[in-house]
Parts: sequence; C-alpha cells; structure tokens
Amino acid sequence: MERNLDLVGKLYQRSIHPSVRQVASGKRLSSPLVVDLDPTTVCDLACPECISSQVLHHGQIGQDRIVKLAHELAESDVRAVILIGGGEPLLHRAIGQIIEVLHEAGIKLGLVTNGTQINRHLDRLAECLSWVRVSIDAGSADTYQLFRPSRGKRSAFPQVIENMRQLAERKRGRLGYSFLLMQRFDDDGKVTESNYDEVYRAGVLAREIGCDYFEVKAMLDMDHYTVNQRAEDVEAVEDQIKRLRELESDTFHVLHSSNWQAVRRDTDPVQPKDYHHCSIAELRTTVTPTGVFVCPYHRGNPKGRIGDISQTGFAELWASADTSVIDPSQDCQFVCARHGSNLEIAHIGRRPASEGDGPDGLIDDFDPFI
Repeated sequence: MERNLDLVGKLYQRSIHPSVRQVASGKRLSSPLVVDLDPTTVCDLACPECISSQVLHHGQIGQDRIVKLAHELAESDVRAVILIGGGEPLLHRAIGQIIEVLHEAGIKLGLVTNGTQINRHLDRLAECLSWVRVSIDAGSADTYQLFRPSRGKRSAFPQVIENMRQLAERKRGRLGYSFLLMQRFDDDGKVTESNYDEVYRAGVLAREIGCDYFEVKAMLDMDHYTVNQRAEDVEAVEDQIKRLRELESDTFHVLHSSNWQAVRRDTDPVQPKDYHHCSIAELRTTVTPTGVFVCPYHRGNPKGRIGDISQTGFAELWASADTSVIDPSQDCQFVCARHGSNLEIAHIGRRPASEGDGPDGLIDDFDPFI
C-alpha cells in the first residue's frame, strides 16, 4: 500500500516514463495523464473548516456537457481520472454515466467522497473504481457532527459508516478512511474543540468495517499551508498511530500523508522552491465547473486558470493551455505533495538518455495516479 504513496517512484513505470521524459525535455503532451475532475460544486455537508469553501455552490458542469467530456477523455491519452471537487462528486446526476464511459474506455478511476451517497451508486463504485477515499475526520457521530455537520439536524455518520461497510463487502478496488486532524481555538489560543483524541478509535473502526487503509492528514489553512501543532498534540497523535500499527495486516494499512509527516518533523510550513515551472502541471490537470486549473492546489485561483471546459473541447483546450501561468517559486510555497516529483523530473531532464532510465531501470506499471 505504501508503494502507492511513492509519487517519485511512479514516474519510472514503463508506460508512464516516456511521457515523463518528454515533459522533462520541455515538450508538451497531447493530453495530461491524470485529470482531477470536479463534476459539481454542490455539497450536502456544511463543514466549517472546508478548505474548498471559496469554490462551493457555484454550479456544476452541465449534464450533457460532462457526458460529452467523459467521451472526450476516453478518446484521449488520459490514463486516470479522480472524481473529486469542492463539492460532493456523487451528487451530480450524470455521475453513473461518467463512471461507465471512463471505465469502459480503460481509464482508471479514483473517488474522493464524503460517503453520504455511496449507497445510491454502490454497484458502479464496487465494480469500476480503483479506489474510493472517504473523508470522515471522526470516530464517533458526535465528533463527526461537530466537524462535518449535515445540512439537516442529524449526523450523517451512521449512514456513511454503513455505506462504507456495504462497499467494503463488494469492492474490487481499495477503500480508504481519511482522517483530517482538526482543532479549534479561542481568542487566547486555547484549544476548544478537537478530533485528535479519536484517531485510534477511528482507525479501529476503519479496520472493522473492512477498509484497506486509514490515512491521517494534517490540517491546512485556506492557503494550503500546514498548521503547526503543539508538541504534546503531535505526540498524542503519534502514540495513537503507533497503537494502530499493531493492528496492521496484509489487508489493512495505516498511512501518513506527506503534510502530516512535515508537521511531525516540525518542518517549516513554507517549502521554498527554486524552479519556476511545475512539470507535474503538464502531466496532471484539474477540471471544474468554474474552469480548468493547473492543479488542485490552485482550484479557484484566477491566476491558475488555463481554460473553460464549458466553451471548449478538452483536446483543443489542452493544446492551447499555458501551464506556466503558475510560478512555483512564488505561488507554491506551501508543502506540495509533488515537489519531489518536480525535482526528479528536473533531474531526468538533465540526465542524457544514454545513461538509462534511473538507477534501477524502469518498473512494471502498478498505479497511474502520479
């Protein structure tokens, strides 16, 4: 499971590396290899700390247009699509058609969801998805309602857990339980509300309902910078993770996100970058109802907008896209999960092809979600 987190290693997969080397040499691709697709900005939860709050409730990609877009992606060289968004992707009325079109074209599919609608699409999710990651951030209904309140009065936690249990029984791909560490403070900086004490409880629940992995992620501010934690809080979380590791098996894994690893090492939230172009922006892009953006970090940022899918076909849009609109040295000083990949691609670009394809050669394909 940890292998799927090795973003640098993924660059050396046999079917991926030729495109990586092309980008490293300064050339463009006929299409990105991965697309983050936001079908809608509508969400049925009302999370106070939602990092995507600035892009919520600005409509969706029209039903006819998004089905056509799925066919356009199916006809391109896109290898993988992640259904994600500022909103809840499973709320789009055409989501079933989108999944079927992309799956039948051999495109690998991932889904990031709040889990409330899984039961409505259980057959397709079980059969067609390479992975589903559910954002829970709690181990109990009360804490869930505190940080992930529904727009109704009742906590959606019991329904989400039951949905995950049903999917776990039938899935072909991986199912993940995502836990974002969150705290709230008063004016004096005192913690008033927290989910930190439920990490172990949530991990046990993830294992019990049949998840393949439990992932801990650090809290980010609205500009994507990691929020440094008090040493005692980091220690308390690490203690729970250590206990959870005792429950790991061939079928259940406990994962650290890159941003939590940065926090636990007390790394500066600012990650300096001395390069001016993001190579990953050539390999992966983000399509939303309000525009196409260079990456998920810049979703909704006018500077990172490279087109409008409602007005242009995908192939035409990509051919004319300028992915250099973002300067990582200036615009991406937060901890970026793909910083290491950018450094590696720069190294590949400096290495003559005659020197081979890395110290260990190329590896068999295992995960197209680079």
